[in-house]
Amino acid sequence: MIYSVDVQITAPVNDTEVTDRVADAIHNVFPDAEIEARPGELLAETHSLEALSEALHRQEILDAARKVFFENRQGDTFSFDLKKQPAFEGVVTFAVGNPSELGDLHVRVRVEEPSVEEYVDHVAPPTEEGRPVQPDDR
Repeated sequence: MIYSVDVQITAPVNDTEVTDRVADAIHNVFPDAEIEARPGELLAETHSLEALSEALHRQEILDAARKVFFENRQGDTFSFDLKKQPAFEGVVTFAVGNPSELGDLHVRVRVEEPSVEEYVDHVAPPTEEGRPVQPDDR
């Protein structure tokens, strides 16, 4: 299956932060992202969530990811926020509730092919007893 997605990541860069560290936080979760510095923020684009998917599997947070992805879905897009400091360490931590004092990584994913549901199933497959369930196992 070939996936066609556009992923945009925006991250505020505060006066107290080092821009390269915020860029590292983005690259640790989205290694293929191309980052552009803008006044007070970084804007990054990529076309893959493979590294994010690997982290979700490794950290065993697939159910939490699915919940966040589907709660923040609008049409052919879904979005979510990640905490910067854990991302700098290569750890995926969803930012829910009040935004972090330094701001979060805001991720917006637009899915062209296949559907949003199929792409979410690829990135964060449904689980049974904490283990990913393959479509043919259902």
